[in-house]
Amino acid sequence: MKLKLSFWQIINMNVGFFGIQYSFGLQQSAVNPIYDFLGASPDQLPLLNLAGPLTGLLIQPIIGAMSDKTWSPRLGGRRKPYFFIGALVCSIALFLFPFSSSLWMAAGLLWLLDVGNNTAMEPYRAFIADKLDAAQQPVGFQAQSFFTGFGQTLANVSLFIFPMIFIGTTGKLPTWVFASFFLGAVCSIGSVWWSSHTTKEIPPTPEELEAMKSEPSTIFTPFIDIAKAIQHMPKVMWQLALVYLFQWYALFCYWQNSSKSIALSVWHTTPQKDMNLYSEAVSWTGLVNGWYNIVTFLVAFSLVYFARKYSARYVHFTCLILAAIGFLLFPHIENKYLLFPAITGFGIGWASMMGIPYLMVVSQIPKERYGVYMGIINMMIVIPMFIQTITFGYILKHFLNNDPRSAITFAGVLLVISAVFTLFITTKKETVSE
Repeated sequence: MKLKLSFWQIINMNVGFFGIQYSFGLQQSAVNPIYDFLGASPDQLPLLNLAGPLTGLLIQPIIGAMSDKTWSPRLGGRRKPYFFIGALVCSIALFLFPFSSSLWMAAGLLWLLDVGNNTAMEPYRAFIADKLDAAQQPVGFQAQSFFTGFGQTLANVSLFIFPMIFIGTTGKLPTWVFASFFLGAVCSIGSVWWSSHTTKEIPPTPEELEAMKSEPSTIFTPFIDIAKAIQHMPKVMWQLALVYLFQWYALFCYWQNSSKSIALSVWHTTPQKDMNLYSEAVSWTGLVNGWYNIVTFLVAFSLVYFARKYSARYVHFTCLILAAIGFLLFPHIENKYLLFPAITGFGIGWASMMGIPYLMVVSQIPKERYGVYMGIINMMIVIPMFIQTITFGYILKHFLNNDPRSAITFAGVLLVISAVFTLFITTKKETVSE
């Protein structure tokens, strides 16, 4: 039986998610402008962002399967060795990123950064499922949503504040880029160290330990485990995969195009027309994206109440609709201050995306397979992203007139479709009650 943890113990165990998400926030808001500074065209951005989907597709399920069969008291347990190593890789990549002298150097470092992020993130999801019982898991997953908002808020706000403090350029990039990424490197490893130091993992039972030792392990074992898990995957996960197909395609469209959409709608400029004005738009985008993440950490824990009262499915549906409305309004706004109420809907949606779907599936999967199934859930996230990176450049160029504002509208329509498919998700518990 798992011990009940206090609220602050749950917070401590999730502090590491703050550093991981600070890093992810920089990927969302700073990497694509850096590509712009280094001369990328709009239709190149999807392929330049290919690192995230591919590394997530390959690494997270493999790390999940490996962590299910790991127990090392010397290294901290089952999940902690993986997210600590991942955070270390993230810190190294973040430190090196501002020294990018070419487009392809930046793209290569993004691959390294994503390897670290994906190595750290998946075991963290399983860590919550391992440590908390069913009654406390909603708080645990929404604590991760809270720290997602908090970490990404600071990452995005740094894009607004640091250009005022660190003026000029260093090499080919603005000096503020160095400050933001160096701070990210410290946050990544520091916050994960805090969680590792304050929270112990639950040791496996003698029977579980014996089962780990008795099963032969080869280089192919993780792939065999993933294949078996997919073969026996519960129906709710297939239903969630359809929701995620549209949801995550939409989000990649937004992150790749938000800065350029704001530059066009508010500043009426592009990176090629006026780099100084575009830099102002990038800074303001950091503030706008920081705001939606503030909304995320403000509402994260309230969604636990609504999920318990109305079911996780209806909460996620409502949050997706609010996010869609925000995206549909976003590209038509010419007053930079009105961008904040528009993106508030996405902040609420983001709070749900980072926690609520896990509540729908965690009770349906066996506890000894938490790692591999959390990795498979991430496959459901990165496959739409991969599809987006290889298809959206063509769509944007040939159907949306290479207009970043149209890309945001397209994302809003996809979120509406995703919300509709959410209503078809059923869990065993809901099937009985309904």
